[in-house]
Amino acid sequence: MAIQPVVPVQPVVWATTFEEEQLRLARFKKYDPPTFIGLASESAQGFLEECHCILHIMGIVETSEVAFTMFQLRGAAYQWWRAYELSSLAELASLTWVPFSEMFLREFVPQSLRDAWRAEFE
Repeated sequence: MAIQPVVPVQPVVWATTFEEEQLRLARFKKYDPPTFIGLASESAQGFLEECHCILHIMGIVETSEVAFTMFQLRGAAYQWWRAYELSSLAELASLTWVPFSEMFLREFVPQSLRDAWRAEFE
């Protein structure tokens, strides 16, 4: 009877990745990032810029920026995100900052203000 070699059990990578993500989220929260409810009186642009700045300082812009920013949404803003999330499950994994921020600004910045920014830029 042949003896089968013992193959060491590999640790679950997901658990480590999940734990690391939780530690990064805790660090992100220590920077006291803003929350965004979706009121007209709030600055959607300012919210995105503050979150992006914190994520940039932490060095995790490319890995967790959308997830951590989404974590700061409340009220109507969270409901908007939840509706997108439920309708776009296949796209969530590949959603990066640029398309997310464009969608966010389209939703929470009035068209007149976006037109004024465009005219100022041109």
